[in-house]
Order: sequence, then structure tokens, then C-alpha cells
Amino acid sequence: MVSFRYLFTIVFMLLAAAAFSQSKQGQAHKVVIDKILGVVGDRIILQSDIQNEISDAMRRGDHLPENAACVIMEQSMLSKILALQAEKDSLPVSDEDVEAQLDLRTRNWINQFGSVQALEEVAGKTVYQLKDDSRPLIREQLLAQAMQRKVVENVHITPSEVKTFFDKIPTDSLPFIESQIEVGQINIYPKAAKEVEDYIYNEMLNYKKQIESGATTFENLAKRVSEDPGSKERGGNYEINRSDKNTWDPVFLSTSFRLKPGEISMPVKSNKFGYFLIKQEDRRGDDAKIRMILRIPPVTETELSIARAKLDSVRAEIIENKISFKDAAYKYSDDDNLKNYGPFILNEDGSTFIPIDHLDKEMLNTIKDMKVGDISQPVNFTNDQGKKGVRLVYLKSRTEAHRLNLKDDYSKIADQAMMIKKNQELDKWLERRIPNYYIIVDKEAAENCPGLHKYQTTENRGF
Repeated sequence: MVSFRYLFTIVFMLLAAAAFSQSKQGQAHKVVIDKILGVVGDRIILQSDIQNEISDAMRRGDHLPENAACVIMEQSMLSKILALQAEKDSLPVSDEDVEAQLDLRTRNWINQFGSVQALEEVAGKTVYQLKDDSRPLIREQLLAQAMQRKVVENVHITPSEVKTFFDKIPTDSLPFIESQIEVGQINIYPKAAKEVEDYIYNEMLNYKKQIESGATTFENLAKRVSEDPGSKERGGNYEINRSDKNTWDPVFLSTSFRLKPGEISMPVKSNKFGYFLIKQEDRRGDDAKIRMILRIPPVTETELSIARAKLDSVRAEIIENKISFKDAAYKYSDDDNLKNYGPFILNEDGSTFIPIDHLDKEMLNTIKDMKVGDISQPVNFTNDQGKKGVRLVYLKSRTEAHRLNLKDDYSKIADQAMMIKKNQELDKWLERRIPNYYIIVDKEAAENCPGLHKYQTTENRGF
């Protein structure tokens, strides 16, 4: 049986594309014949929905199982039952939650196609029409997720259950685990000297004068002098949304939306990045096209040495057990991600265990001679935005390459055992709930997808 989490993950990625896919019928994804594959209450699942989701996933390069149509169909049935029950139970899903998810999906589409205009040309609809089409699907997803959390919220697992689960895995099926480490950091980003900041500010003023006089264009100047790696090659071009406060610097965002089309801002300072020069190209409601130039006031060895001295004192406190590394990070680190993610570098799955080759070269150079439990001397580094800083590095643990085992991989095994136990609880819940809903499944789909059999009611309805 395919796990619920795997099924839900697939449809979470694909279902939001349904409205976008349907908008392209008659273009690259034209569907000639359509029919209803399933009904849950007053909600239907069309064959075109499944086909378009698969086509879009293949075009994006997503990995799909061989029975992708069955997987998506089964999860669509489950999602609708969960969502209907969530509505009955009045589980909270606010309009703000839906709109936030809509904005995220829309940004992903824009990034995929390169611009709002390109997206609208491919879809044959405006961004606002795409959002309107997607809104019911996203609300359904969020309701289904809320209901699923409620169903399994009281599921727990004991160490003996974890051991029993592990003992049932055939020895020759145990996966090989690459070497991984847990590494934390305390980062300080010293501020540039005032005279350096004044110099950068005056340079930005000069850029503004050059552009407004026609001596150069904003695009060409951004390509030449901007220090933003994300937009430099595009001439500083970005498409932004007013509500995306978690992605953009608040000073940058507020300045961008105060401007009028064609207007260039005065240089504005961001404590997180540096100085911005912003030009608004176009705006429609809460969406805007802008160009920006970023200059980061450089810090000198003088500022870096002061930061190293500060972290040297912090290191001494940790070694003398006056403060833990974690508490020191929360107290002294300038890392913006600390509040949400903590001081340890995270893997893609949210785990603190990461393959060594996922670290940047500067970090690899720092830890190469460290032993587990060591805290590095303060070292200089440069972050992804090109900002110079100083950091302490803590090597918490290191695993050698090995076969999966309880001693080294207990948390991984426990997570897998917990997932299976939650799936079983969900299956029991589903078995009790299915008879309470009007459900019909296409006979041909049921014949081809054994996983759909459980959704047929006691009256064995089909069409």
C-alpha cells in the first residue's frame, strides 16, 4: 500500500496545478474526451483533472510512480472526504491562509515561466483569473490537511514499537546511509564604518542622477554595479507581491509600493542587506514589477577583528559551561533564520543531519580538522548574499557511512514507524467515515486501480 504521506505529498504538489492546467486546454494540453471519474458529496473528479496534473508534473520534471493516475485519483477521493469532514467539524481555515497559499503558488508559476506576462500568455488567463480558479482547490487542500492532523494528533509511539518495526525489516533491505553531520553556527555581521556607508550612499545618489539624465539605463547599471546575485544578470528585475513580507526586506517592500510607475527611489538602507535603489516599472493591485540595485557597504578588517574578539569571548563562555551553544546562539547570533529554524544547519527534510557535501566550501574548510564536540575559533565567512561576517562553528555529531541501525538512526526509524502508525489510524478513520458520504467511482477506474475499491459504498454504486 502506498503510504498516506506519499500520496498526500504528490497531490499537494499536483492538485494546485489543476486550474492552471484546465486553462490550457485547447493549447499544449488539450483534452478531447472527458468524463467524471468520481463523486464525493457535491464534489467531482474529472478525467481531465488527472490527465492534466500528470502532464504538468512531467513537464516540470517531477518524479511520478508508474501508477500515477491511480495514486492521484485515490488521493483526490481521500482529500475530498477529509475536506468535507473538516467543514462539518468547523475546523479553522481562514481566508488569509488560503490567500497566502495562493500567493505562494502564483509566485512559483511566475518563477517557472519567467514573468507574469509569460505565465498569462501560456495560461490564456490573467493571474487574477488563475487565482480565482485555484482558490477552491487550495481551500480543499488546507481543510484536508487540518482534518488529517486532527485524526492523528493523539497517535504516539513507544521505543518498543520502534524496535519491533525495525526488527521486521529484512536485513538485506536495510538502506545504506551516507556520512552525515550535525553542525551549528553563531554568526555576527559587523556594520561598515560610517564613512564607508556615506560613500556608498553618495554613489547611489550618483547612479540615480545618471539614470534620470539619460546617461545610462537602470537595467545596464544594475548589470554593472548591483551586488544582488538573484537579479544582477536580469538588470535588477523582480516581480513582487505586497503580501510577501517573509521573502522581501520590509524597507525594500514598502519603498517599492510607494513609488509610481517610472519613478526611482532615493537610496534606502536595509539593516539586513545594504542600500537599495528601486525603480517601479509597473503595478497592478498588490503585484508590481520593479528593478533594483543593491550595494553592500564593505566591512574592513577592523570591523571583522572586533567581531572575532566578541565571538572569542562567547566561545570561552561556552567552553566553561557558563552558557550552552544553543542559548549563546539565540543571545548573540545575527542570523535571521535562527528564530524559526534554530542554530543548526538543516537538511532538505528538516532534519539537523546533513550530508557533508551539502555544506559550503568555507564551512567544509572550517570543520575538516574538527572533532565531535569541538567549537571552532572565530572565522571569517561570506554568506549567500555576499555579506561578510564572522562565525563560530559547533560540530555536534558525525556519523560514518553505514547500514541503517537503531543505534545511529533511531530518530529516522522512529519517524518512519510513526508515519505507518498514523497511516493505520487514518485508514481506520476512513473506513468508519466512507459509509456516511455519497460516493461513486467510475467502474473502469475502480477495475484499474485496486486502491479505489475501499471508496465504493455498501451499495456498490458505480457508473
